[in-house]
Amino acid sequence: MAMADTLLEAAKKAREFAYSPYSKFKVGAAVLAKSGSIYTGCNIENASYGLTNCAERTAIFKAIAAGEVNLTALAVVADTKEPVSPCGACRQVMAEFKINKIIMGNLQGKMREVTLAELLPFSFTDTDFTDKHNG
Repeated sequence: MAMADTLLEAAKKAREFAYSPYSKFKVGAAVLAKSGSIYTGCNIENASYGLTNCAERTAIFKAIAAGEVNLTALAVVADTKEPVSPCGACRQVMAEFKINKIIMGNLQGKMREVTLAELLPFSFTDTDFTDKHNG
């Protein structure tokens, strides 16, 4: 099984645990670490919508909390007509950890693979402030 397929399957399984009583929109994600480990996440809603966390960030934060900082690929899946795309906040978190390969999928088996630069051109990175504020 190709790595993209493995990540998409892990994301689909993670989606089953989504806590989405308000939107009913379940999302699953899986992130691959350079070590070969896969970390999964689902969206977790809150009655105070601003406190909701997306599946992609849940998976990334789990990996970071486990000591993994070298992340290479991320897959995200939802029950959408076309492959689901990460939100802007998740894209920026992906940029922080330089996750260059993003695999977007849906439950019908459609898939689209993009790079971080395609998904978030002109992202804000550490180079935007390091020279100006730490010199």
